[in-house]
Amino acid sequence: MSSESTQSKACCNVPAIISKGYEEKGEFITVEGLKTYSTGPKDAKRAILVIYDIFGFFPQTLQGADILATSDKDYSYQVFMPDFFEGKPADISWYPPQNKEHEQKLGEFFSTQGAPPRTLERIPKIVQELNKKGIEKWGIVGFCWGGKVVNLASLKDTPFSVAASCHPAMVAADDAPGITIPFAMLPSKDEPKEDVESWEKGLKVPHIVEWFPDQVHGFMAARSDLEDSKVKSEYERGYKTVLDFFHKHLDSSSKL
Repeated sequence: MSSESTQSKACCNVPAIISKGYEEKGEFITVEGLKTYSTGPKDAKRAILVIYDIFGFFPQTLQGADILATSDKDYSYQVFMPDFFEGKPADISWYPPQNKEHEQKLGEFFSTQGAPPRTLERIPKIVQELNKKGIEKWGIVGFCWGGKVVNLASLKDTPFSVAASCHPAMVAADDAPGITIPFAMLPSKDEPKEDVESWEKGLKVPHIVEWFPDQVHGFMAARSDLEDSKVKSEYERGYKTVLDFFHKHLDSSSKL
C-alpha cells in the first residue's frame, strides 16, 4: 500500500481559481470534534463523505457537495465534508511555489495536517458517529489530495460501498490491487497518463476511468473557474459522472 505524502506535480503547477458569489445550501455541524459541512435531506438513508483538496472549504467544493446531495430526486444523499485540517488548510498563495519559503511551507503541510494517514485514521469514527443519523449506505468522494485519501479508504474492511477520486494526487499503482469497492477515477490533463494506466491495471473491482483531457488538476474543486463556460460544463459533467456511478453501484453487491 502506498501512503506516502508527496506533492502532486499538477498541484504545484496550477494556481487556484477562486469563484465568486456561491452561497452554500447546507450548514456546519460538529462531528468527532471537527467542523463539518452538512448538506442534503436529513432523512436520506444514503450518504457521501467528501474529502476536500488541500485548500479546504472553497466555494467550488461546497457547491459540489450540494450538487451531490440533491441533483437527483430519486437518489438523494446526506453529504458531509469534515475539516480535517482544523482551520489550517494550505494557502493558495503558495501555488505555484515562487520561492524557498513556499516550498518549505508546502513541505511542512504535507508532513503534518496534510499527511494522508493522519486523515485516514479519523474516518471510521466519523462514519460511526454519523451512522446515528440513520444512514445505511456510504459512498466517498475525494479531490486532488483527497483522491489519495479515498484510494486508501477503499481497501479491506472499508465502511464504504463505492468511491470516486477526482483529479487525484499521488496516483500509485500499488494502491489499486487492495481496493475492494467499485471505484471511479476522473483524471484531468495534468495527471500522468502512465500512472493512471498502471493503477487501473491493478484493479479487481468494477470501475471507470473517465478522462477530462482539456481540464486542469482541480477543475471540480478549488481551481474551478466557473465563469468559464467550458470549465462549468466539464465541472457539471464530472459531478454527473460521479453520481451516475454511485447510483449504479451504491446498492449493488459488487463489494469484494
